[in-house]
Amino acid sequence: MARLLTIKEASEFASRYVNRNVTASNIAYLISYGRISKRGDNGATFVDEQELTDYYKSYYGSREIDWKRQLGDDLNWALAFENLKEAETTKHVHRLHPYKGKFIPQLVEYFLDGRTDDFKTEAFFQRGDVVLDPFCGSGTTLVQAAEMGLHAVGIDVSAFNALISNVKIQSVDLYDLHTQIKTITEALRAFVVDSKYISFERELVEELNIYNNQFFPSPEFKIKARLKEIDERTYAAEKEQEFLPTFERLAEEFQIQITQPRDARFLTKWYLQSVRQEIDFAFEQIKKVQNKRTKKVLAVILSRTIRSCRATTHADLATLVEPITKPYYCAKHGKICKPLFSILSWWERYSKDSLQRLAHFARLKTEAQQICLNGNSESIDLQSELEKRSPRLAEIVAQRKIKGIFSSPPYVGLIDYHEQHAYAYDLFGFERHDGQEIGAMRKGQGKQAQQEYAQGVSRVLSNCRKYLADDFNIFLVANDKYNLYPQIAEAARLKIHKRFKRPVLNRTEKDKGAYSETIFHLKAKDSD
Repeated sequence: MARLLTIKEASEFASRYVNRNVTASNIAYLISYGRISKRGDNGATFVDEQELTDYYKSYYGSREIDWKRQLGDDLNWALAFENLKEAETTKHVHRLHPYKGKFIPQLVEYFLDGRTDDFKTEAFFQRGDVVLDPFCGSGTTLVQAAEMGLHAVGIDVSAFNALISNVKIQSVDLYDLHTQIKTITEALRAFVVDSKYISFERELVEELNIYNNQFFPSPEFKIKARLKEIDERTYAAEKEQEFLPTFERLAEEFQIQITQPRDARFLTKWYLQSVRQEIDFAFEQIKKVQNKRTKKVLAVILSRTIRSCRATTHADLATLVEPITKPYYCAKHGKICKPLFSILSWWERYSKDSLQRLAHFARLKTEAQQICLNGNSESIDLQSELEKRSPRLAEIVAQRKIKGIFSSPPYVGLIDYHEQHAYAYDLFGFERHDGQEIGAMRKGQGKQAQQEYAQGVSRVLSNCRKYLADDFNIFLVANDKYNLYPQIAEAARLKIHKRFKRPVLNRTEKDKGAYSETIFHLKAKDSD
C-alpha cells in the first residue's frame, strides 16, 4: 500500500533522501506543476512517498539536486518554470522577432501579478499601476503588462528595439495587414517566378537530396558519428569538397554570381545577390503601404525574414562568422546544406505566423496603455517624451506616478545590441547609437568595462527614480558574476531588499551547464 505523507513529512523525507534541504514550498511547487500527484480529500493534502522518490530519481529531480549542489541551496527552483513548453515561453507576440538576451514572459508575470507564495510574500503591483522598463529590449515587460492590465513605459536606446516593442503592443488592423501581406506576396512571387536563381536552386536541391541520401543517410550517419564509428569532421570535409564540382557546374550553367562584392555594408556582405534583390523589392512594396501601423508590422516581418536568409551556416545565425556562398557540411543537421538564394518561402512562413500571433494577442490585450520610447535612459526626460508620443499615458504617469521597475539590464560585455540587428539598421536607415550602449560586448569584461557598466546602470536608476512613486519597487534581472549590484544600488541611493536566485534552464548558448541569474529587489534607502 502506498505510504502517504503530509507536505511537512514529504519535505523532511525528501531532505533526508537527497541529503539537501527540501522545503515545504519545494514540495508544494512539485504538486502545483504536476511533477507529483496531490492525494487526499476534505482539504487535506498528501503525497505518495514512492512517487516522490521516483521524481528525485528522474532527470528533472536529479538536475535540481545537481544544480543546487553547484549553485547553492538558495536556488529557487519554482522560478525555473521547467514545466513550460517552448510554445508557452514564446507565446503570441513574444516570438514576433528574434532577440538575444530576453527573459521569458512567465518571469515578468510572476513579479507583476497579485499572487503570493513562500518566496514572494507580497504583491508589488496591481491592475491599473504603471510599470517602467528602462532597458526595454524587445518589449517583454510591456507585452505582459498589456496582457495583465498594467500601464507600462519602456525606454531603449536602439531605434530598432523600440520598433519591435511598439509593433508588439500596438493595435493592428488585421484585415488591412492580411490584405497588404497578400498583395506583397503576390508581387514577390511574380518578381521571382522567372528568376534563374529559382531554377538553379531547384536543381541544386535535387542534387543535394541524392548526395545526402547516399553519403549522409538519416539517422544512420548521426548514430555512427555519435558512436565515433566515423570521424565526423574528416569525413564531412571530404564529402563537402566532393560535392563542390556539382555546385560549380550548376552555377556556371545558370550563370549564377557566387562571389560577393567587397563592400562595408551589411546587406552587401551577408546576402547573396538574388536575396538582396528580393529584399530591396519587398521593401519597396512596403513603402507603398498607407496605414503606418500596418507598414511597421510589415517591416518587422521583413526584418525577421532577412535575418533567416543571411549567407551563413545554420549553426551561426546568432553569431555570424564568415559569409557562406557555397554548400557546406552542417553539423546541426548532419548533412550538406546550402545558403539561401530566395526569401520567398521565409516571407510566406513568417507572414502567416505573424498574423496568427498578432490575432492571438489582440484577444488578450487589455485597455491599459503601453509605449516604448526610443532614447537614452540615463538622461531621458520621460514625462516630456510621453507628452509628445502618448499624451494619455503621460497624464496617467503624472497623476499616479510609476509604481516600479521590472527590467533586465544588459550584462557586461555580452551583446552588442545594435550590431545584432545590423541588417535592419542597414535596410531601414535607422540612426545607430552604439556608443550609448551599456555593457557592450566590444568593450570587453575587464575592470574598466565593469566600472563603466556599473556607472551606466546606476545613472539609469537615478534618472528613473524621479518618476517613481514613493513606495516604489525595482526588480532587476542579472547574472551578477562581478558582484557589481551592491555598488550600483549604493550609487543610485537604493538598497538591495531581497534577492531571488533562479536557475536558467533553456539557454540559447551551446553551454548547457548549471547557470543562474538573480532578480534583485531594490527599494529606497531608509534615509530617503
